[in-house]
Amino acid sequence: MIVYCMFLLPIALAAYFLGSMDTIVLASHFAFHNNLLRYGRGNRWFSNFRRVYGIRGFIKLFLVEAIRDIIPILFGGLVLLIKGHMQAGFAFAGFCLVLGRLYPILYDFKGSSASLCLAISAMFISPTAGISIIVVLIFSMLITRYISLSTVTASVIYLILSVLVVNDPLQRKLAVFTALLVIFKHIPALIRVFTGREEKLRDIQDVTYKFDEKF
Repeated sequence: MIVYCMFLLPIALAAYFLGSMDTIVLASHFAFHNNLLRYGRGNRWFSNFRRVYGIRGFIKLFLVEAIRDIIPILFGGLVLLIKGHMQAGFAFAGFCLVLGRLYPILYDFKGSSASLCLAISAMFISPTAGISIIVVLIFSMLITRYISLSTVTASVIYLILSVLVVNDPLQRKLAVFTALLVIFKHIPALIRVFTGREEKLRDIQDVTYKFDEKF
């Protein structure tokens, strides 16, 4: 057991701290070699990133975020492959990644929506679940126009599919915990939705400020 924990610790640290790193700031530094906080409104939110770097910048941002999420999950799988539990490594790293995204220690535990990293971690556990999350996110956003509600809906689908299609008990539990973590984090946003205080996606030209999730 102690030996197994020694494998889990570096996975947890790597996944959590990479999840805690703000992708917008990373993309600003590495893709554009600028400090976003010095431009626009001087904040690290999507709206300021869109204002400064435009649509092409958003494509680079997506790539940076996807790579940021894939690396720790692959690392987790490779580390536990030594013990013959690669899939469990994927699931554990995915959980820690989402935890870092939602509760980043680098930003006073004030995180943002974990939609993309949830979908990517699901892909490693079950491609069916990963694709389902992406489809549900897209259609839910088109229908409801709520980012938070769409994320919770996708998380519920992930939870259900994890129970139905994931055979390994440990991997299933980690996937369920990951989905529940996202749902729990979005409870304040859901309350705003049901009380009519949550803003919808309306302006197709520039809706990026809507992704500045405030929990």
